Amino acid sequence: MMSFKRALLLSALLLFCIFYLYPRSHSPSTFEAEPSPASLKEHGTPGEKTPTNQPPAHNSKPISEDLTDRPRKVSSGADTPTKQQQTSISNLANLPLKEQLVHQFPYHVQSKFPAYIWQTWKYTPASAEFKEEFRITEASWTEKHPDFVHEVITDQVANHLIRHLYSGVPDVLDAYDALPLPILKADFFRYLILLARGGIYADIDTLALKPATEWLSDNFKLSDVGMVVGIEADPDREDWSQWYSRRIQFCQWTIQSKPGHPVLREIVANITMETLDRKKAKKLSIDHDNVVEWTGPAVWTDAVFEYFNDETFFDMSASTGGISWKNFTGMKEPKKVGDVVVLPITSFSPGVGQMGAGEIDDPMAFVHHNFEGSWKPESERINPPSK
Repeated sequence: MMSFKRALLLSALLLFCIFYLYPRSHSPSTFEAEPSPASLKEHGTPGEKTPTNQPPAHNSKPISEDLTDRPRKVSSGADTPTKQQQTSISNLANLPLKEQLVHQFPYHVQSKFPAYIWQTWKYTPASAEFKEEFRITEASWTEKHPDFVHEVITDQVANHLIRHLYSGVPDVLDAYDALPLPILKADFFRYLILLARGGIYADIDTLALKPATEWLSDNFKLSDVGMVVGIEADPDREDWSQWYSRRIQFCQWTIQSKPGHPVLREIVANITMETLDRKKAKKLSIDHDNVVEWTGPAVWTDAVFEYFNDETFFDMSASTGGISWKNFTGMKEPKKVGDVVVLPITSFSPGVGQMGAGEIDDPMAFVHHNFEGSWKPESERINPPSK
C-alpha cells in the first residue's frame, strides 16, 4: 500500500501542475462543448466536437410558461467587459471587491465546464485516518467520471490553494483566515474553488449516481449554461421554518459551475464583507447556528435568487414580477433561468421520502447525499423531518 508521505507528495505534485502550470483564466471557447467526458476537459482541441452519446433521459426543455424564461444580458454584466479587463494591476486594489473578482476570474458562458471534481476532508483517501464510510462515496465520483481530475483537498492544502488563487484579492484571504469554524472555511472553500477553477464541488458524503454528462439532456445547449444547481428542500408544510431556512432551499453539497460565474462572485464577496465586518466588530461567534446564514445553504439560496432578479444580468422589460420560490415549488423537470439550470429535488436529494422527491433509482436521481453532518456535535445534528 502506498505510504501516506508518498501519497501526499504525489498529490502535491499533481496540484502544482493544475494550479501553477495552467493559466488562471480561460479564453472563451469558439464552439459549444458537447456533453461528453472528452469535450468537458478544460483543454480540448480547439474547433473539435465530440459527438454526444448522452440519452435524452428526461424532458428538460427550458420552461417558458413562467418567469424562468427570462432572457439574459450576455453583453452587459454577465461576461467580463473588455474595458474592465484593461485595468492595470496597480489599480486593481483600489476597485470595489466585486470588481476585483471580475478581473481575477472573468466569466465566459460559452467556455466549457472544466473536468474537475473537488471534495474536502480532514484526510486524503490515502490516509489510514480516512473514514471507511466515505471510501464508497468518494470513489463513486472517480468511477462515474474517469476522465476528470478528482481531488480530495485537506485543510492544509486548501490554505495553500486559496493563497495562490486569491493572492491578488487580499480581503478574501483575510476573511478566510478569520472564519472561526472549520465548516465555515469548508463552505467558503467550495465557492472559492469553483469561482477560480470551475468544475464540480461535492461533499465527501455524497454518492455519485450518474455522471455529470447525463445531468442535462440534449435539449440544453451547454454554451448557454454556466451553472447547475439542485433543490435541497421544498417543504410544503406549515412548520417548514422549524426545519429549513428558506421555503425553497438550494443545496450546496453539489454544485457544477464554469469559472467566474456571477453567483459565485456574489457569494464570495458577500461572505468576505460579512466576515470582515464581524471581525472589525469583534463578533466572530463560533455558534453553529450561524453557519447556515453565514456561509451555508441559506446565504447560497439567497445569492442564487438575487442573481435571478438582478437587472444587471437579465432583461426584465417583459417580466410581470420577480422570481421566487413559487417558480420552483413542486417542479419535476429542470428549469433554466438565464444561464443557470435548476434541477428538481429528486436530482440531488433523492430518497428523502418527502417533498415530492423520488427514490435513488429514479431516472432523475444524480447524486445521493448521506446527511453525515459530521461538522456538528452529535446532539445538534438534525435529520430531515418525517412526513
